[in-house]
Formats: sequence, C-alpha cells, structure tokens
Amino acid sequence: MPTPNPLTRRSFIRKAAAVGAFVAAPQIVPSRVLGREGHTAPSNLIRVGFIGIGGHGFDWNLPPYLKHQDARVIAACDVDQQRMRRAATFINRHYDNQDCAQTQDFREVLARPDIDAVMISTPDHWHTQISMMAMIAGKDVQCEKPTLTIDEGKHLSQCVRKLKKVFQTSTEDRSVPVYHRMAELVRNGRIGQLQRIEVILPKEPSTAGDPTPQPVPAHLDYEMWLGPAPQAPYTPARVHYNFRWIEDYSGGIICDWGTHLFDTAQWANHTELSGPVEVEGIGSYWSGGLYNTVKDYDVTFRYQNGVVMTCKPGNPSIKLIGSDGWIGNTGWRGPLEASSEKILNSRIEPGEIHLYTNPAGEHDDFLQCVRSRKDPYFPVDIGHRVNCICHMANISIKLGRKLKWDPVAETFVGDPQAVAMMDRPRRDPWQLPTLP
Repeated sequence: MPTPNPLTRRSFIRKAAAVGAFVAAPQIVPSRVLGREGHTAPSNLIRVGFIGIGGHGFDWNLPPYLKHQDARVIAACDVDQQRMRRAATFINRHYDNQDCAQTQDFREVLARPDIDAVMISTPDHWHTQISMMAMIAGKDVQCEKPTLTIDEGKHLSQCVRKLKKVFQTSTEDRSVPVYHRMAELVRNGRIGQLQRIEVILPKEPSTAGDPTPQPVPAHLDYEMWLGPAPQAPYTPARVHYNFRWIEDYSGGIICDWGTHLFDTAQWANHTELSGPVEVEGIGSYWSGGLYNTVKDYDVTFRYQNGVVMTCKPGNPSIKLIGSDGWIGNTGWRGPLEASSEKILNSRIEPGEIHLYTNPAGEHDDFLQCVRSRKDPYFPVDIGHRVNCICHMANISIKLGRKLKWDPVAETFVGDPQAVAMMDRPRRDPWQLPTLP
C-alpha cells in the first residue's frame, strides 16, 4: 500500500489557515514570490514529481532540479520507503518546508493535476510503462535510458509524437564538451570520410550474484518493484543497482553503457534517425548465479554508408577513424585525442555544422524545452535508435548469428526468431497503455 503523506503542501496551508497563520494584516512579500531579482514566481514554476530516487535519481538527477530557478520538486516516489523518505527529507531541507509529498505508488504522482513534469529514474523495465502513462496524464517526461525492448521504443516514440509532449532521453553525453566536439569535428570532415568507429564499454560486475531467496524487507514494495516483469523470489542481488545484470529488467552492460557511447557514434556518423543495416556479435554469459546478461562481447555493426562500428569490453572509450585521420578519447570523459594537432585544434567556423547542445546539461535542457515546447537535445526518436543498437547486439549474441536490420521498417530482415525477440510479454495488469 502507498505510504500516506502526513503533510502535503495543500494540507499544510489548510492547517496553517485554521490556526490563524494567515492574518489580514499588511505583510511584506519577498521579491522571490513576485518573481523579481532573478527568481521565478511560484505561479510560473515547473512543478516536478520524482519517480524512482535510488542512487542515480538521488545523486545525479535530483540536485540539478533543486538548484534550478524554474523548477520546484513537490513529490518523491520510490517503492523503497527508505529511499523515498531520504529524498523527501533532502527536498524539504532544501526548500525549508515540509511540502514534499511521499508515495510508493507512481500513479499517485501522475494523478496530481498540479504536477507538470516527471523525472523517471526507475529500473529499465518500468521506463516505457511509466513514461507513457505520465504523458497520457498530461505530463512532460525526462526518463533515464534505455527502453527494455525495441518495440517499447516504437510505442514510446509514437506516444510522444501523438500527444505532443516534451520527452528527454536522460543522458549527459551531448552536453559533455569532449563528446560534442568529436562529433562536430567528424561531421565537418576534419578526419576526412568516416570509415570506422571503435567503441569500448566496461565489463561489470565481478560476481554472478547470489540467487538465494530472502524475506522481503518491510520498507520495500517488492510487488511494485517487479511490476510488469515475471514473478521472482526476492534477493538483494536482484534489486536496486543490480537489476542491470538480469535480462528481465535490463540489457546488461551493453544497454547500460552503450546508450552513452553509441549515441556519440551515431551523432558523428549522422545516423541519429537511422542505424546499422547489419549486426554480428559473439559473447559469453554469467553462470552459477543470478546474473544472466552478457559478460564478454565482441560485436560488429555495418552501416549503409560503409562505416563499420565495433564494440568490445575494456576501458570505456571511443575512436572515430577516417580517411584523413582519427579522433577520440580514452576513458569516460577522457581528454580529446587526435592523430594530429591540426585536427585537435581545428576551429568550427560560423558557416559550418554546429550540433545543438546545452552546456548546462540534460535537466536544464529539458526544463527549457518544457517552456519552449521544442525537442530537447536527446529526443525520444534519437534515443530509441540508440537503444535499438544495444538491443540488436544482445539479440545477435544470444542467437549466435549475423542479423540484417532494416532501419526504415525498424525490424530484422528474414529472421522471424529475431523479430520475436524485439519485445517481451508483460505481467498483468502492467500492459502498455493504449493511446487516446
């Protein structure tokens, strides 16, 4: 059952009024209430509900929203009461009040008419379901990547476009200077004709996960955590951060990290709204434990324009190789490297291609677009195409064969078994919603 909020914003105002907190005498109104001195008036704030406030939601997504003058976080939702309460306490302390609503059921957040947008930081198997329900409820959405399946990405894209909502695929890469610059240099021909892309993703975790069933903690709504995923016994190795290594909830390291570096590759290759035409991968899996996603992998993608992209495990890096040189970096956010100083120090002139970015990051970009109604820097369609690459790799590895992909029809060619793996069954009642 959802945990009732003992003191919401509205109940606080009602109680204060009942005891005479608001009197008719003249009062000094702070300038921030009127929207002066750089502040946004409360009536113009974008009111945000947070759904999923674990490690990434709390440490990465929450602070920028709290600092943003255009936003006001008014609800904290997590199936884990400990995480929910920690976030609500942090939010209330920041605003110096007790207004933040708390719930373990995301539907209560979506039902609130005073919430304009939601930040979704749940495990992957909930991303599409909650995002679609949020947009149908009238909210704009920033949601962590990726989708759980290829078909989910199709449904999500259709939902965004039909309902004309703002949707930000939540990664920081397009605002990170090193990735933006390498894509821009390649798009402007500084390495000649792009020929090859080498992507290296990490190898995680170090153990296979303990599958031993344990009692469900009292603070965790485990049934809601599972949601559309198959019924499974609780064990700490299954939930929270560890969901990434179990295919019922995620696509492993390729989906977790591929959505970052594959996007830079797509951006540089000018295939953001397309994708490869062929994928071939081999790999090995965790055994003797709970985790069952890919452990080691060697994947090759081929594009219609002749570009070949490879993906292997190691130190997360990317290298873009062209007919006249190469550019890339070693390590996550590592400094820019190039085959020559000329390429490294090249200036993008005013009349050349300038790729859209927002140095203030994904959260600021999303909030600006909520006001402008424009697409954010990582819109749903482009995020979907990156997710497809990750899922294509996992499907090829699992089937153990080369697959042909039609990026226009968004389906595998001549392989019914691969097509069947583009989606998965969902446990009732959590079927994807029908669009109005």
